[in-house]
Amino acid sequence: MLIRRENPADVPAVRAVTGAAFAPGAEAPVPVEVTLLDELRDCDGWLPALSLVAQEPDGEVVGHVVCTRGRVGATPALGLGPLSVRPDHQGRGVGSALVHAVLGAADALDEPLVALLGDPGYYGRFGFRAATECGITPPDPAWGRYFQVRALSAYASEGSTPHGTFAYAEPFDRV
Repeated sequence: MLIRRENPADVPAVRAVTGAAFAPGAEAPVPVEVTLLDELRDCDGWLPALSLVAQEPDGEVVGHVVCTRGRVGATPALGLGPLSVRPDHQGRGVGSALVHAVLGAADALDEPLVALLGDPGYYGRFGFRAATECGITPPDPAWGRYFQVRALSAYASEGSTPHGTFAYAEPFDRV
């Protein structure tokens, strides 16, 4: 399996993988995560270097992850998600490989932290922890421990750590 940047030709495959991951076996409607990805690609928060696909040796796309521009107060940060793996490839390490790759890419770009809404049991293995432990408030306080952050190298080297409410890229507010 190869993890690489998404290119424009991958968009239909990424839409199909995301649709299958979030609505396996469903005929309609289109899962909100597919709509979200479409809207993110057209917003200022889209960061092409942080949209990655998992590709099989035959060229087939079987997974996708994206980080988009978010903020903690006035400090730039990243929001991770959606993370999608085709159902017939789940449980094989594809999602883990994508998360490790996007965190490494974000760190290489000197991003300070990555935030997400997800299962602490899954994302804890990547160093994510409850955002409130870091002084970061979720966009919706009801998210509680499911809203998590992962500090990257630039987080500590900035001299001050961001505190306040996290804001995702604008399309997240509409879905």
